[in-house]
Amino acid sequence: MVKQRTIKSEVSISGVGLHTGQNGVLTFRPAEVNHGIKFRRIDVEGQPLIDARVENVVDTSRGTTIEQNGVKVYTVEHILASLKGSDIDNVLIDINCEEPPILDGSAKIMMEKLRNVGSVEQNAEREFYVVKKKIVYYHPKVGCELTIEPAEKFTIDVKVDYKSQVLNVQEAHLESFDDFEEEIAPCRTFVFFQELEMLLQHNLIKGGDLSNAIVFIEKYVPEEELRHVAKLFNIDSVGVYDGGILNNTSLYFENEPARHKLLDLVGDMTLLGKPILGKVTAYKPGHFANTEFVKLILKNLK
Repeated sequence: MVKQRTIKSEVSISGVGLHTGQNGVLTFRPAEVNHGIKFRRIDVEGQPLIDARVENVVDTSRGTTIEQNGVKVYTVEHILASLKGSDIDNVLIDINCEEPPILDGSAKIMMEKLRNVGSVEQNAEREFYVVKKKIVYYHPKVGCELTIEPAEKFTIDVKVDYKSQVLNVQEAHLESFDDFEEEIAPCRTFVFFQELEMLLQHNLIKGGDLSNAIVFIEKYVPEEELRHVAKLFNIDSVGVYDGGILNNTSLYFENEPARHKLLDLVGDMTLLGKPILGKVTAYKPGHFANTEFVKLILKNLK
């Protein structure tokens, strides 16, 4: 028998949202049993709640966005992954804007904050979804495939392949959430330079800078273009360093991109609403595929 858990006391994080550029404060608060994970938009009249459930997903283009009763919260996947990695079932998350802080592009800082306040066991049993048969989601256009099959615990294997000269085929594995904070949580989001240009031109990453994402460059970029990017980021200069990475960022792990995709998948699968027992294998996962996979799991379980 495993009991539900919540945090011992409230804890706050502040910063800039990646896509909106909004400065915001995120406050995790303890919650009662069977509460689950809920966001509360304290900047909106009536302080409406948004349940962190896959039924509320409305957009997955640059992150996972949830909406309930006309009120949204953008880019929730890193928060949800940090809560799963911290073994938290019940929490109320106050937010005073549309998008949580991106911080360093990973779940590391949030997990450190949650660990520092600690968690407490509650007087209610944790309910699990139990997979009884193999479930497969396949997207022919993208070529991604996600499966879950019966197992005694929740494990994930991820493989990514971008057909890239600088980002090779990579794999990442999670056998125990005891390893999540050290092995997965620090792994940052990443983008290819050509995508970065498009996003900047369309004003889609107002809160982005070179400290919260890894930027991979696959081909020669003229100095004039690098100066233009530096100007957009309000910094003196940018360069291309070892491994085709923009500026002076170095990878924490050789397979950090694959580990970050695993992090995102953990966050998106938290939208099931309950922990699940099963072995997940994912090839080329992404937010759209992840959330469609979660919907398929719920359909099969019901």
